This record gives sequence, structure tokens and C-alpha cells, in this order.
Amino acid sequence: MIQFLAKHFIKNYQETTDPAVRRAYGVLCGCVGIALNLLLFTGKLIAGIISHSIAVTADAVNNLSDAGSSVVTLLGFKLAAQAPDRDHPFGHGRLEYVSGLVVSMIILVMGVELGKTSIEKILHPEPVDFSPLVAVILAVSILVKLYMALYNRSIGKKLSSAAMSATAADSLNDCLATAAVLLGTLAGHFWNVRIDGWCGGAVALFILWSGFGAARDTINPLLGQPPSPEFVEQIRERVRAHPEIIGIHDLIVHDYGPGRRILSLHAEVPASGDILELHDVVDSLERQLGEELGCLATIHMDPVVNDDGRTTEARERVSAMVQIIDPGISVHDFRMVPGPSHTKLIFDAEVPYQCTLSDQEIRQRIQAGVRTLDGSWSAVVGVEKSYI
Repeated sequence: MIQFLAKHFIKNYQETTDPAVRRAYGVLCGCVGIALNLLLFTGKLIAGIISHSIAVTADAVNNLSDAGSSVVTLLGFKLAAQAPDRDHPFGHGRLEYVSGLVVSMIILVMGVELGKTSIEKILHPEPVDFSPLVAVILAVSILVKLYMALYNRSIGKKLSSAAMSATAADSLNDCLATAAVLLGTLAGHFWNVRIDGWCGGAVALFILWSGFGAARDTINPLLGQPPSPEFVEQIRERVRAHPEIIGIHDLIVHDYGPGRRILSLHAEVPASGDILELHDVVDSLERQLGEELGCLATIHMDPVVNDDGRTTEARERVSAMVQIIDPGISVHDFRMVPGPSHTKLIFDAEVPYQCTLSDQEIRQRIQAGVRTLDGSWSAVVGVEKSYI
């Protein structure tokens, strides 16, 4: 149904990186979620009244809260699509992450409340009235919620939306919660076994686990997480396509919400090259990254001596040496400054965060390693972290 509606109501529905298309998908899924949850709330409320079941009635209220979650998701997409302004020059895209965090908080609250209700039912079990209509309503509810989980997960992957992924997790939790209610109802009617409290407790634990996962997935981009390896490789491919650029380092990607990424990098260029021609290459690359990857790119040129055999050999030897200290360390901005008694090697070492050595330990080990390579060399090392 969602794909059918998208084809007919969303212009260029396949262009999921377009902010307008993202917003349209968010509005569409939010509206469908609100409508389905209100229908489920009405049906379960009727079933709860018929069966005099507190569990079914509570499940109905859960669907009403899910309608509220869909409203939060809808508002999140609408607010995130606002144009940049004076107070928010990078736009409002992170509000989509905030809406996902709110949904995950709702999931956690529902998990806690279901857990409390389940404990009460375990301590004080009560019989539940049964009717075929109640069973049918609960079974249909499970199928509807499963469908909602599938389409939210599918669209969430297409849009890389943490908010929709959180909504998908919430819908899947509802499937399990309603299944537990149905199982408890059937077990109580056919076998006179009152296990609805235990079923609810198991479901509550699963809901809490998925709620924490959904919260983590939305908090990480708010705090600032590294870009995906796929996105980094896309950047490197486009940079390597320009033979004038020898290498890149200090790549940083800032995420201000889906479709609002800003990246900066240092591009190594031959020190002997024509500065105007190299500047044109860098300008062209900035525009290419913006058009093809949908981001604002800023590139700093680093001149590198690549036509001096002695410097090239020294850099290769030092690069091989630092790999022994930690395979993730790389060397850039390498220079040699000869002196009357010794030669200074001046360079930066880019270190991954997973390296357990302190900056001072890395610097000391590199300086000691440089002296073992050549007794006339001394190293001036700048240690910096890798942001990818």
C-alpha cells in the first residue's frame, strides 16, 4: 500500500536523497501510521469491553500511544525540512533524530509500564473472558502491526532514517505484545492456564531491549558519529579520479541531518605543480562532491614534494615503521629539513581512536623509531586523531 501511495502522491518518489522526497515519505508514513493505529485502538477497545480484559484494553491504549508516536514522527519530518535561518544556518535536519529519540523514549516507557502490569498479573492472576470476536480482532491487529513494521523498516532503510527505524521497532514490539495477550487469552480459555503475566513480562524485556537500541541509534548522530565506510569510500573514489591529487588526509564529515552533510579534507598536491591549475582541480572536485554526494565540501591543498627521491624514500621508510607501532597510523605533511649535523623529519601522524597508546607515547615511539632508521635523523611529530 505504501509503495502504491508513494507512486501516486510523491513526485520523484525514487529520489530518496532529495530532502523534499524524504519529507513526503515521512508525512505519508506518519499519516498512514496514525490512521491504522486509531483503527486498532478502536477495535481493541471494543474487544476489551466485550471480554472484560484489562490486558486487551491496555493493548488498545498502547495503540493510541503509537498514534501519538506517528504524530511525533510526522512533526519531526516536517520540522526537519525547514529551511536554514539566521539562528540555524545548517538547517533543522537533526530534528528528525530528535523525533526518533522521542519515539524510543515512548517505547521504553511502554516497556516499563507493561513490565509493571505483568508483575501484578503474575502475583495476582485473573481469569480472562474469551470470545471468537476478541481472538479475531487480536489476530488482525498482529497482522496489521507486522505490516507497519515491515513498511517502516523498508522506508527507513531507503531514507537512512533513524526515526522510521525506531517506529518499525515499536510496531514489531506491538506485534509481540498483542501476541502475548492473545496467547494468554487462548491458554486461559482452553487449558485454564493463566500465563498472560509471564508472556507480558517476556515481551516487556524485549521492548526495553529494542527501546535502548533505538535510543542508541538516534543519540549517536546527535552526539556526532563517524561517517559510514561506504560514504568515505565514495569520497576517496572521486578524489582518486583526479590524477593531480596525490593523496588525502584529515577527512572530517559533519552531519546536520539527512541530506545536510558538510565535509572537509586535505588534498596533497605536487609542490612543483602550477598553483592556478591545481586550484581549478580542487574547485572542480568540491563542486563534484556537492553535486554527486549532496554535501558541502571544503578542500585544503597541501603541497607535497614528490620529485625528490630522498624525501620519497624517507617517507616510505617512516610510514612502514609507524605501521609496526599501530597499523592504523598514517603519515602526512612529510618534510625533510637538512642541517649541518642532522636532518629534521617534520610530519603529522594520524591515529585512530581505537589506539590504546597516549599521544605522548606515540610521539616518543615514533621519534625513537626514526632514530633507529637513521642516526642522523630526528623527528618533529604532530599527533592528531582520525575522524573516520
